[in-house]
Amino acid sequence: MEVLSEHLCQGWLEGYLLTGRHGLFACYEAFIHIIDSMFNQHAKWLKVSRHLPWRAPIASLNYLLTSHVWQQDHNGFSHQDPGFVDHVAAKKADIVRIYFPPDANTLLCVADHCFETYNRVNVIVAGKAPAPQWLSIEEARAHVAAKISAWPFASNVAEDVEPDLVMASAGDVPTIEALAATDFLRKALPDVSIRFVNVIDLMALQRQADHPHGLDAARFDALFTRDRPVIFAYHGYPRLVHQLCHGRTNEANFHVHGYHEEGTTTTPFDMTVLNGLDRFHLAIAAIERLPGKGGEAGAKAVHELRQRLEAHRTYVVANGVDMPEVTEWKWST
Repeated sequence: MEVLSEHLCQGWLEGYLLTGRHGLFACYEAFIHIIDSMFNQHAKWLKVSRHLPWRAPIASLNYLLTSHVWQQDHNGFSHQDPGFVDHVAAKKADIVRIYFPPDANTLLCVADHCFETYNRVNVIVAGKAPAPQWLSIEEARAHVAAKISAWPFASNVAEDVEPDLVMASAGDVPTIEALAATDFLRKALPDVSIRFVNVIDLMALQRQADHPHGLDAARFDALFTRDRPVIFAYHGYPRLVHQLCHGRTNEANFHVHGYHEEGTTTTPFDMTVLNGLDRFHLAIAAIERLPGKGGEAGAKAVHELRQRLEAHRTYVVANGVDMPEVTEWKWST
């Protein structure tokens, strides 16, 4: 059922769940804020009802946020706001879950999991535009179960070896940009060891003491290291990642790139450039945090990246679309 009223859709779904059935509320990411207060009340009701012996569990309330900030089809600044997840993350840990599937197979596995849960609010953020497929369905199931994992195909260091740098991502578009940055770095600086980490369950960044899905300290440090730079490409406002990682050993070395309220009616890739989430800014940030900044090869790479940024700005103004170098990019390392 569809009607252009978020309040009505929220009310429909809450009532539908109370009949013992399952449901999903799909909404534009920027406009789910319209039901902030209704979400609040449902989350509070769930918290209380779970302690009433006569109240039977109900299926979880599932949100699918799409047409998101990075792929809003030229709708402009009015359609750009990823802040609903910040609002959700503030609620009781045992009630809320936030998922950023990086491709179609992980989206299927996340949805399958969410429909099997009860007495929770699950938020899934996934764009509706065509995107690369990174994992097989078996790999996707394992990734969803792990919540956070290193991707061997994108890393050039063994799992038990300390890398020089960690490239991390949460979200479909941020994953594309982080992988493209990693692809460039591995070619330009082959002696630099990189571990690529993808976060699908955002709440796993928290400590176990703060959230049931939080990774234990040993596992978190094994992925993100205890003292190496972490360049984190995140879908929403960067401050949330910093908040969730508070208290982790390596939190001071997390450099999060995300949305900074810089938007307009422009191309998808130009949106990432405006907010510093694009592959060029990510690669520059990585090189600038390497010991000695990567030496002569690093300086040469940064110069090339800045040239590509200028080429992008010239091209997008002249043509109104993104460069073929961007739209036709594929993982090749």
